[in-house]
Amino acid sequence: MSIWEYANPKKFIATTTPVIPWAFGGAGVCILGGLAWGFFLTPEADKFGSSVKIIFVHVPSAMMAINAWAMMLVASLVWLIRRHHVSALAAKAAAPVGLTMTLIALFTGAVWGQPMWGTWWAWDPRLTSFLILGLFYLGYIALWEAIADPDQAADLTSVLCLVGSVFAILSRYAVNFWNQGLHQGATLSMDAEENIADVYWLPLLVCIAGFILLFLALVLMRTGTEIRVRRLRALERQAQRAVA
Repeated sequence: MSIWEYANPKKFIATTTPVIPWAFGGAGVCILGGLAWGFFLTPEADKFGSSVKIIFVHVPSAMMAINAWAMMLVASLVWLIRRHHVSALAAKAAAPVGLTMTLIALFTGAVWGQPMWGTWWAWDPRLTSFLILGLFYLGYIALWEAIADPDQAADLTSVLCLVGSVFAILSRYAVNFWNQGLHQGATLSMDAEENIADVYWLPLLVCIAGFILLFLALVLMRTGTEIRVRRLRALERQAQRAVA
């Protein structure tokens, strides 16, 4: 068995269709359980009060915004190298999900920043690079819609994805690159002194697992839809040529 077997659209749909309901179910359990645990069963932080609990939405959404672009990068490279249409359609399917995660992270970050920093927004290195990443998501989606030829659209959006990956990396490591700005260091870290307290860490991991499952379910579902739409358009073109 080879992983490239799943580049066959029929194989991909047949394999992923049974997985999608389970992924949605697991996402619902983890997200609802993690949020309930985090919001109602954890104490207020000494310096941050109850506002610290926004991390149970902010951190998972920010992680998925960056990792969604990483997934799109891998899928785009597969398209450029091996020309598998499923990979290009998977990248296309992931973009709106990644954009939504970016918007959630920016919004919850602003809600956190106003009471903590006294401002809704600051041109902090991580915040700025994250905003630019969101603009790349918008540009990627717009480019797919603007080009009629699907293969040409896949080529150009794949190149755009390669360029945008720079800002995905900056969004993740900006605090390490520039020792300045308002944004604090990593919430999850191998450094015991920097890592968040266990009382918040465990429900946060549950929420992260839920967001990962939600992303997986949405991308698989949207990729299947994109495959069917592509097939339908191909049949329509065949019918039009037959009539002509």
